Amino acid sequence: MKIIGSDFDGTLNHNGIDDTKRRAIEAWRKAGNVFALVSGRHVNSVRDLHIQQNFGCDYFVGSNGAVIMDANNQVVHADVCDPSMLVPLIEYLYELGCSVGLVHSVDFFDVFPENVDISTLKRDHSPDSYTLKSIPAIPYYTQVSTWRPTFEEAALVSAKVREKFGEYFNPMQNGLNIDIVRADVNKAKGLYRLMELVGATYDDVITVGDNVNDYDMIKEFRSYAMESGVQSIKDLADFTTPGVAELIERELAER
Repeated sequence: MKIIGSDFDGTLNHNGIDDTKRRAIEAWRKAGNVFALVSGRHVNSVRDLHIQQNFGCDYFVGSNGAVIMDANNQVVHADVCDPSMLVPLIEYLYELGCSVGLVHSVDFFDVFPENVDISTLKRDHSPDSYTLKSIPAIPYYTQVSTWRPTFEEAALVSAKVREKFGEYFNPMQNGLNIDIVRADVNKAKGLYRLMELVGATYDDVITVGDNVNDYDMIKEFRSYAMESGVQSIKDLADFTTPGVAELIERELAER
């Protein structure tokens, strides 16, 4: 049994998900292997994308490795952040010029600065919105996400958060986005936990990604980078690939 841990945005979903990809994933699973999505998105969002796009998947690893959900929609593992640090973190993000904090809790919600009138906002991107004054006590959250308008600004926010809160949080840049998880969490750690759940070994894991938040899993395991991905990930990976279907075809041929 082998495990493919695939990023979603820019990787599996690069140029959409067509029948070629669906057939490749089906062949991989029929051969007795595991296919897992490993994403910075909330695990419920990853699961919903799988349903909407109609492709096979055995596990959903959300919040950059913090949460694992099985095919029966059961959360089988979660690495939760310190509840007392949520408000200080979001306050600091606003000091750095960020305009919103997206919190991954049981579901997910937005937190805005006090000068934003949340009654005027569209709520199609998350179920709820709060300001720092109105946010309830949150005993469970696994990730806080924000963004900046340029790659350089996003990199600076990531560095500043790591400098100030490195004991508590691991900020990971994903393009213009910054995903902030517990200090000991990343996509590689999530895959190690998945290995334990399915009884796999290190040599059974294959990863594929395209962006900076995929760094840890690309560095740690046998890995592919998308040809369309950022150069630093392509330089790090063992191989490059035009897509997940081509990766699967190659891996099945070598087994």
